[in-house]
Amino acid sequence: MKVMLLVNASASSVTPRVRVVIKEALETEHSVTVAETSRRGHASRLALGAVSDGYQVVVVLGGDGTVNEAANGLAGSTTALGLLPGGSTNVFARTIGFTNDPTKATTELLVALRNPSQSIRRVGLGSANGRYFLFHTGMGFDAAVVEQVERRGSLKRYAGHPLFLYATLATWLRHYDRSRPHFDIVVGDEADPQQEVKGVYLAICLKTNPYTFLGNLPLEVAPEAGLDTGLSLLAFQTLALRTVVGTLLASMTGRGGTPLARRRNVAFASDLTTLHVRGRPTFPYQLDGDYLGQVESLELCYVPDLLSLVVPTPRRARDT
Repeated sequence: MKVMLLVNASASSVTPRVRVVIKEALETEHSVTVAETSRRGHASRLALGAVSDGYQVVVVLGGDGTVNEAANGLAGSTTALGLLPGGSTNVFARTIGFTNDPTKATTELLVALRNPSQSIRRVGLGSANGRYFLFHTGMGFDAAVVEQVERRGSLKRYAGHPLFLYATLATWLRHYDRSRPHFDIVVGDEADPQQEVKGVYLAICLKTNPYTFLGNLPLEVAPEAGLDTGLSLLAFQTLALRTVVGTLLASMTGRGGTPLARRRNVAFASDLTTLHVRGRPTFPYQLDGDYLGQVESLELCYVPDLLSLVVPTPRRARDT
């Protein structure tokens, strides 16, 4: 196959040695060209160029932000997206089953590409104001935490998860107004809504589950979400510590999803097609861990059959 290896050299797990090892491994079975990102948004343009140049697969060695950009460049084409975890968390690569080690994941990717009719799937994506997302959009407090993480981006390479925990605490204490709600949500048609959630402080719209990982621990807030389903919504109408911590503990034990709807001041819904988010007057948001600023509104929707994705061969099949 004609493969582009798209590399974010600044990602946490990407070293010159890892890059060489991966390139040489891929070249044993494919024709490989290496392209390196140099700025924000560059991965999307490189992926678009790969489509125009007839590449069959774009393999991303980087974190979730680079994967998101590449997916936006490939969406609507037949060029497949392959993943090698190179960031601090690698939510989407781990969600679809790749090992959280780039060299081991390369072996898994090579095995998958030997049988593309089985390993390359067409999947749907979420969309927020026209930009696609693979696993989630965070609004309100969640996005404010990501903003604080990005302000200390140079530390992510060495202290990804501790940095996230520090940013969460700092945001709670100093960087987010917890005295008032920041937005409202309408599910479905605004003229005839399926559900309305008023006075929201924090919301996550998920395309897949888990929401993220703390080390090796997945936070399972929407078990109903998956590659072949619509969107799921988790919205908090309070930031009371008891509610937030209770939900966090439920996600750690795999008791997220529908049971969360029974919690006071927490709304949950799954397999959704459209959501409308209206600010009071504005709110921050992030896509796939990439902070995108403040907006007055967001239009979220599920777009089916949009991306060709390389998924790993089930372990039992690999071992036979």
